[in-house]
Amino acid sequence: MTTKELEIVFEEQVQHCREVLLRKGKEYTPDEAERFSSFKTAAELQHTSQVNAMLGMLSKHIVSLYDMSFIGAEHYDMATWDEKITDSLNYLFILKAMIKEEITHKEH
Repeated sequence: MTTKELEIVFEEQVQHCREVLLRKGKEYTPDEAERFSSFKTAAELQHTSQVNAMLGMLSKHIVSLYDMSFIGAEHYDMATWDEKITDSLNYLFILKAMIKEEITHKEH
């Protein structure tokens, strides 16, 4: 793969992440009052922080990627890989936002 080809993959992936993140945001937080409400609720149910709850959800996707890779890339279609990779990346974007929010609130 060339650098240019990698750049195209990156740009396409970021755009897809954006689309999915916005769509799922409307699905999970329709009132948009609190974007992380589902993670906060999960945290309460698990008696942990919203970050830990979210990381638990992310781990499901990471484990799935590990399992898929050990079985072999050719056994899954690109749509399956795309879903797991996109969800994993979006959870990492959410993690960044949560950490930023947490640090900002502690500073004020």
